[in-house]
Amino acid sequence: MRTRIEAQMDFLREIDKLKQIGRQSYLTDGKRKENDAEHSWHLAMCALVLREYAPESVDVDRTVAMVLVHDLVEIWAGDAYAYDEKAQAAQHDKEMAAAEKLFALLPDDQRDHFKGLWEEFEACISGEAKFARVLDNCQPLLLNDASQGKSWREHKTKKEQVYKRNEWVKEWSPEIWGYMESLIHKNAELGNLL
Repeated sequence: MRTRIEAQMDFLREIDKLKQIGRQSYLTDGKRKENDAEHSWHLAMCALVLREYAPESVDVDRTVAMVLVHDLVEIWAGDAYAYDEKAQAAQHDKEMAAAEKLFALLPDDQRDHFKGLWEEFEACISGEAKFARVLDNCQPLLLNDASQGKSWREHKTKKEQVYKRNEWVKEWSPEIWGYMESLIHKNAELGNLL
């Protein structure tokens, strides 16, 4: 039987693999794609920097915890490109199975806490989850803009796809949506979006 600290250390070793999970967005210099660990760290910083655009009732510290946990399941489920509808359709089941196995590495109380954060993010019901989702949608736009739409151009992403995936943000964070919308227009005009 594993001790509590052995279980925790096993989990910490396992989640280090997040550094190996590639994403489709390029870093701001456009030289390589980011990994999931870099993405999660960047989202945590986004939550801290952009906290003034969250409703006062939102616990930003909880949002930070949520964004640090939200992609851990991709260690076993992999990442699916945001605008690949076929891959996205299969992703939910893969992530559910991965969540069951991954969070089970932890002691029961921590398993329930971290899995609960992940489920809350997925359900997108709480204010914290909505703020986390806004940031999760905004951050790739920032990177695509900084890398001259490199990922969008590679995948032949259409402006309408980006709008469809992100337009809900305007209801929850008009200020962040206004900025995102300006990036979408700019990149469409530059030909980075079809």
